[in-house]
Amino acid sequence: MLFTKNDAKEAGIMSAASHAIAEIEAKKDLFIDLATKIWENPEVANKEHKAAAWTAELLRSEGFEVQEAYAGVPTAIRATYGQGSPVIGLLGEYDALPGMSQSVSTSKEPIIEGGAGQGCGHNLLGAAHAAAAVGIKREMQERGIQGTIVFYGCPAEEQLTGKPFMARDGGFEGLDCSFAWHPGTANSLTLGTMTAINAARFHFKGVTAHAGADPQNGRSALDAAELMNVGANFLREHVTHDVRIHYVITNAGEAPNIVPDKATNWYYVRALTREAVVSTFERIVKVAQGAAMMTETEVEVEDSGGCYNTLQNKVLCEVAYEAMQEIGMPEYSEDEIAFAKELNEASPNYQMMVNSGRIPEGEHIARNILPISSDNVYASTDVGDVQHLAPGASFSSTTSNVGAGGHSWQVTACSGHSIGMKGMINAAKILALSCIKVFDSPETLAKAKEEFDEATKGKPYVCPIPQGMQVPS
Repeated sequence: MLFTKNDAKEAGIMSAASHAIAEIEAKKDLFIDLATKIWENPEVANKEHKAAAWTAELLRSEGFEVQEAYAGVPTAIRATYGQGSPVIGLLGEYDALPGMSQSVSTSKEPIIEGGAGQGCGHNLLGAAHAAAAVGIKREMQERGIQGTIVFYGCPAEEQLTGKPFMARDGGFEGLDCSFAWHPGTANSLTLGTMTAINAARFHFKGVTAHAGADPQNGRSALDAAELMNVGANFLREHVTHDVRIHYVITNAGEAPNIVPDKATNWYYVRALTREAVVSTFERIVKVAQGAAMMTETEVEVEDSGGCYNTLQNKVLCEVAYEAMQEIGMPEYSEDEIAFAKELNEASPNYQMMVNSGRIPEGEHIARNILPISSDNVYASTDVGDVQHLAPGASFSSTTSNVGAGGHSWQVTACSGHSIGMKGMINAAKILALSCIKVFDSPETLAKAKEEFDEATKGKPYVCPIPQGMQVPS
């Protein structure tokens, strides 16, 4: 059972966001329908045309002023209600992952073999932020709250470029602060950092020749690619401990008896600061240039952009955490617990988590709220770009069984199940209450901005997306 208006009163939050919570509860079927349609029609990064249109339609019907193809990004949205300051943003997403097609089932059953699916729960993510915006609008109307609530529909988070593309063209100008939520396997919030990233493809061009008859005439692009990887692996010894370097060879030639004249490496560089990413990436480029020189080949660097590390604002995180505690977590039916139990029995993560003491034996859906942590997370999200433009906070809460791995078929299954939908509605209420708390407390926002200024120390935001780089179509 989700919180009702009476539950909210008992929890002491009636005066803060009772209208918002009641509105979200009253219209929850509308938001569940949106999340279900997006789940049933998964669209990968920058292809989210249906998801963007459906989300825009819902918000427009709820009285929001909606801009589509916002900031020059075809599947981005900006939907606003209210006027003046403060301007509070909600960071929605809706892109799916390739290869994550899955039915609502406790065994691996792709709907379309190799097809896309919501393996990160972004169908829930976008709908929750839209629901929160609708609830906040009602609260603002009922209580005459001054300010502006903004829903941002942000595409291509899985490629970590949607928000940077929007930011490059001023998409977040005027924002005073933001809140974000992500589906997960636990109810948690960390003050730690998620990594910044740069991505690029290194295209080597050589000269083809018969590998047996006249190898002396060949200049192997594959040799260059492999030498680059050797150099990058030696570089690992000489970077700070937070740096992560990953690569794959996406083009390695056609046949062993032909000297390859083309080869491509695809690299990610991550670190806990933007500065460390940029510094390491520059060195990777030099390694590639050296490999080309050694093999008498040429190299072209195709910059794929990147994103900033997150910058969790402690003041706003405490607001969100307080809202999590006040709203509480959903109750789950016996059928939902049984569904999660079957998924956990099929997950190698579950027993490992039990054995390590991270979860008690028999817990299949996380219902407790973990203490605020300071743990760093070595994955990345482009939420960090917005958090380097204005104070921001993000949290995670339960939408899947505890043993679901990140970007897995189990997440897809739960994202189309009532487990995911309950978590989504609950998250919408937490987001709404968090925003209302800031609207009601100018001093809280002032403190958040003071903290932001201290953390950024006047450093300007430098968009990782190069000028002239086009949004992939």
